[in-house]
Amino acid sequence: MSAPVIQLDGVNAWYGESHILHGVSLEVREGEVVSLLGRNGSGRTSTLRALLGLTGRRTGSVRILGQETIDWPTYRIARLGLGYCPEERGIFASLSCEENLMLPPPLVGTGREGMSVDEIYSLFPNLKTRRSSPGTRLSGGEQQMLAVARMLRTGARVLLLDEISEGLAPVIVQTLARMIQTLRGQGFTIVMVEQNFHFAGPLADRFYVMEHGRVALEFGQSELAARMPQLNELLGV
Repeated sequence: MSAPVIQLDGVNAWYGESHILHGVSLEVREGEVVSLLGRNGSGRTSTLRALLGLTGRRTGSVRILGQETIDWPTYRIARLGLGYCPEERGIFASLSCEENLMLPPPLVGTGREGMSVDEIYSLFPNLKTRRSSPGTRLSGGEQQMLAVARMLRTGARVLLLDEISEGLAPVIVQTLARMIQTLRGQGFTIVMVEQNFHFAGPLADRFYVMEHGRVALEFGQSELAARMPQLNELLGV
């Protein structure tokens, strides 16, 4: 079994005075695709943000590649090889597709080069076609592809994806599913926050279901069918 890349143990987190995570414990092993499921407000996105030091105060243990990072600033955590694709995507409207793609610098200290532009265009042919289009002219699906592609250029090997399928046409969702399968085949470690269970279900090796800032359920792909009654209750799928 591969070594843990991410280990959260008893993590509590706050936004100001609001206590948003209550003793979250989970782990992600190298090369896995892990999905955080749950309703809106259950703590899934906050778990990703706490992992990266993007919440307020944090307590507990956050170990990444064996290093305790609970007191580290976000930039130092990212340099361990983490890439974050937030729900809002963060595309710069005044820049072209390719200028957005070229914007982030490589992560220093990862020991790995990011994907080349040619490799990215092979993975996302739409972006090659729209390489000169302003960010404002890209469709929602193209913006999502660009947000993921920009992260791949940095050399990140642990990808944190927040609701990448939300609001997209089925054909684009299928493209993103193929992308995740391709990246897993290349050894990337992926953590997905998803409300779309039908997207995440076939892709993930393991699942954590969150409720009220806590992990309510953990299971593997082989248990998926047996866990459907609980998932129906927790997610309303």
